[in-house]
Amino acid sequence: MTPRLDYFKAAPAAMKAMLALETASRQQSIPTALRQLVKMRVSQINGCAYCLDMHAPEAREAGVAQQKLDVLAAWRESPAFDARERAALGWAEALTRIETSCAPQQDYDELAAQFSEAERVDLTLIINAINSWNRFAVGFRSQHPARTRGDDR
Repeated sequence: MTPRLDYFKAAPAAMKAMLALETASRQQSIPTALRQLVKMRVSQINGCAYCLDMHAPEAREAGVAQQKLDVLAAWRESPAFDARERAALGWAEALTRIETSCAPQQDYDELAAQFSEAERVDLTLIINAINSWNRFAVGFRSQHPARTRGDDR
């Protein structure tokens, strides 16, 4: 796959705004490990190899167990995730697939049972930010570096 363009060079002001959004999303109340799990799941749904490659090492650095990363695509069937993680992942999926999910009440109720109002907004900001990054990376075909076996950064 050939990259289409370097969006940072093509529109630096737009990317400055995206970086500000990213910075804001990192300063919210959601713990880093959970933030990384959400970013990984959204990037899986969106098929964004660039973001998956970026966030997997960050998730491990934040203390996310490799087992959770290994079974993340099937989190609903795995006992590895606690109630808070499940609520966040369900909300992330609902918002990422909003055209078919319409953000169902059940997902919101599970979210509300685990997160304060401010945390719900913070989590939604994180979900929106990674969806935006995925659309830049997938749309313009950003390439992650190829690594050899055992080279996990």
